[in-house]
Amino acid sequence: MGILRNIKSALSSLSARLLVLTIIFVMLAEVLIFVPSVAFFRLNYLTKKTEFAHLAALSLLASPDNMVSEELREELLFRVGARSVALRSPNTKMLMLREDMPASVDASFDLSEQSPLILIEHALEALVVREERIVRIIAPIRDAPLSSIEVVIDEAPLVKAMLEYAGNIFWLSLVISVLTAVLVFLSLQWLMVRPMRRLSESMIAFRRSPEDITASITPSGRHDEIGTAERELEIMQSRLRFALKQKEHLAALGMAVSKISHDLRNILSTSHIVSDGLAEVDDPHVQKVVPRLVASIDRAIQLCTETLKFGKADERVPQRSRFPLLPLMQEVELTISAPKSANLLWKMEFDPDFSLYADREQFFRIMVNLCRNAAESLTGPGEITISARREGAQTVLYVRDTGPGIPARAMDHLFEPFTGSVKAGGTGLGLSIARELVTAHGGTIAVDSTSEAGTVFRLCLPDWK
Repeated sequence: MGILRNIKSALSSLSARLLVLTIIFVMLAEVLIFVPSVAFFRLNYLTKKTEFAHLAALSLLASPDNMVSEELREELLFRVGARSVALRSPNTKMLMLREDMPASVDASFDLSEQSPLILIEHALEALVVREERIVRIIAPIRDAPLSSIEVVIDEAPLVKAMLEYAGNIFWLSLVISVLTAVLVFLSLQWLMVRPMRRLSESMIAFRRSPEDITASITPSGRHDEIGTAERELEIMQSRLRFALKQKEHLAALGMAVSKISHDLRNILSTSHIVSDGLAEVDDPHVQKVVPRLVASIDRAIQLCTETLKFGKADERVPQRSRFPLLPLMQEVELTISAPKSANLLWKMEFDPDFSLYADREQFFRIMVNLCRNAAESLTGPGEITISARREGAQTVLYVRDTGPGIPARAMDHLFEPFTGSVKAGGTGLGLSIARELVTAHGGTIAVDSTSEAGTVFRLCLPDWK
């Protein structure tokens, strides 16, 4: 079974297929050459017969009274290999040589009216019929265009000569085909198969062990398509290896950050309790510092919580339900603007009865992240406006702020974690988490506009119920 499997694998390889196809195509080309060759061999054979017959007729014309002895007549017919020879002119036909017992003619061929296709047809007919036919050959006389010579011959010697010629051509064609096939095969093997095998082996080795530097292909320096494929594969392998290393580093970093955030959140929770106790100290300086300390600890705890949630990367499937939007936004307002409510104005530009079909908890997190970013973008007193409406089968919400806008350098990676932060020192997790949750709902989130007058985020959520 192992031997049969190896044979089957070898036959199905590109090299074996190329070899077989090369032999087939070369043999086909040889056949296309072989058939016309046999046809023209027959034409040359018959032409020589008529030339010999013409010489015999001329020798007869040179004799007295156009007569020769019986022995000479038979000798001439034997040398020509004919049964009879006749000369034709525009008005007369002169029988020059003939056997004692004239034979009936089975077929006639005029060599002056033979096209290549007709020659091939007659040659194949002679080889296929294989009968002891007697044929008449009519050929023009070279120096006398209006005259012709007519020869009656046995076709058997012609067929025998054609078969011998065909056999020689066949074996010669076979040798040429095999030699050509081997040369073409070796050329294709050297120019294409070996480089392609090298490319595929490099791909397989890279797939099995991407981190192994020895699995990368080394370009051969060729300037054709194979060389281009080698160079592109090397570039792709290098970039993939770099990306995999970067992913590994980010995964390790994420694990470390998750562990640190977990412990840090516990420490900050204790600090938050202590800071609450400081709020009861009757000291003007302490009373002035404690709100800022509490706000900073709250932000740090929130950052740790978001980092842990993002690191898990296993958000549950949204549990959709119909709920009013206004109470949820009031909760978002209290969560975000409590420390500086005097400097932040909230506007709700939608009907008080407007409802939303989504996961309430996850949508709360979406709006908290968006609105916190909007509030933090304000450098002084400002406004955050929430508007909502239905457009067909979806709900569209806009979150507007009066901040300075988003810098152009931050737009390309706005929703990417750890790279999409707008403010200095930010992580970009808020917008990244918001987009992840919106996408889980089957919706989209994007920056509708941004300028020095403020930024507008546009959310689209399907409204299926």
